[in-house]
Amino acid sequence: MRPRGPIVVVGSGVAGLATALAAAPMPVRVLCRVHDGGGSASALAQGGIAAALDATDGVEAHVSDTLVAGAGHNDVAMVRWLCMNAPAAIEWLAQIGVAFDRDANGRLLLGREGGHGAARVVHAGGDASGAEVIRAMREQAERSSHIQWRGGVDVEALLLRDGRVCAVRTRDARGRCEEIQAAAVVLATGGVGALFARTSNPPGADGSGMALGLAAGAAARDLEFVQFHPTALDVSGGHCLPLITEALRGAGARLRHADGRLLMDGVHPLGDLAPRDVVARRVWQSQNADGRAWLDASAVAGEWARHFPTVLATCLSHGVDPRRDWIPVAPAAHFHMGGLATDGDGRTTVPGLYAVGEVACNGVHGANRLASNSLLEGLLCGRRLGQHLSQSFVGPCTGGSRWVERGEPLWEQPLAELRQRLWEAAGPVREKETLQRAMRQNADWSSRAWQARLAQRILASALERSGSLGSHHRVDSAA
Repeated sequence: MRPRGPIVVVGSGVAGLATALAAAPMPVRVLCRVHDGGGSASALAQGGIAAALDATDGVEAHVSDTLVAGAGHNDVAMVRWLCMNAPAAIEWLAQIGVAFDRDANGRLLLGREGGHGAARVVHAGGDASGAEVIRAMREQAERSSHIQWRGGVDVEALLLRDGRVCAVRTRDARGRCEEIQAAAVVLATGGVGALFARTSNPPGADGSGMALGLAAGAAARDLEFVQFHPTALDVSGGHCLPLITEALRGAGARLRHADGRLLMDGVHPLGDLAPRDVVARRVWQSQNADGRAWLDASAVAGEWARHFPTVLATCLSHGVDPRRDWIPVAPAAHFHMGGLATDGDGRTTVPGLYAVGEVACNGVHGANRLASNSLLEGLLCGRRLGQHLSQSFVGPCTGGSRWVERGEPLWEQPLAELRQRLWEAAGPVREKETLQRAMRQNADWSSRAWQARLAQRILASALERSGSLGSHHRVDSAA
């Protein structure tokens, strides 16, 4: 029996779009906060998509690099599935119109990024890969008759009937509410970076979907593992900082102390292309010691306007010419490896509720995500989930029902304080006393505001893991 209502997908990044497209012929409603469907972290992604495409590379090498970056905390079966299907993902994107960067003979150009032992990262539009992927997927979705869009709405509540999610309630900017029946609800709302004082994410990456899933009783996993990108543009007083792509270091840029010494010299065998957690901590330490860290990209050859148009325009707008000036950089909250616990098909522990992309945790990234595996995961897991939902048959929801609310938000000033506390306590370097103090300070807010409740869950997970692992670094532990 086909269930009543469409599949409701909350979020319009790569994971949400992939799910919606693959769910055909089931009707899908895509709900997102921004009217034009933009605003996702996917669209801002400067890194590309990792896939073992070169004859000298292989799937097992991609698997190995992913496991090393993830500190062995990964789900090995999911990692192998991801890496095996990566080449097909690139082929599918090319088929729907993604203009990948190619050489004069039409061969894909492969770049190298942090943690990779080989050049296996495909880009589109240089450092504008995410925007190009979203453009092509959005156009494909607009041509798909089974997909309907609704922008400018926030999903604030879930209806559970006999323990199963079967509807959502939205609210628009004017405060108008709408209830939408759903055969299934897919959370594809992104990560939690905007809950930190410094982030490379857009403002909407505030953990709202995770908070809603937790309120409904969904289990969480690995919330302590937050990846900090080592090279965001160090803009004074900024919250959402422009990203300086890792591909620059793959092309020869070097991190330096203020006096010119190489920042990563002797720190890791891969130097400037060490896994992100290692580089981010080093940049953090340099800032604390010297006040600033710098990226010297003067050795990067080639056409900046073609290969790094986003970085070039961003830096120039802040008075820095990256072709000759050192770029001031800082670590910033970038990607959440933790999230709502799911299986490989995106099921959470609440029937009828699914999660995909950064809001979900299926174990593929482990304790630290390998560069350029994020768009790949969102695409492949979204397609897998959409195909699963297109073949699912469930009966109608019956029995008693109740609405589960995400809760009230914090006002602007306390939210800024919360972000600063989370940054200081659960940033690239952590220790017990600071984590405990932040939890005490947030206690009153957590009784009434969803951002504070979510922050408490992250802090508690970081406190519980007393040893260091991957992106979670405890200076008060020898581990």
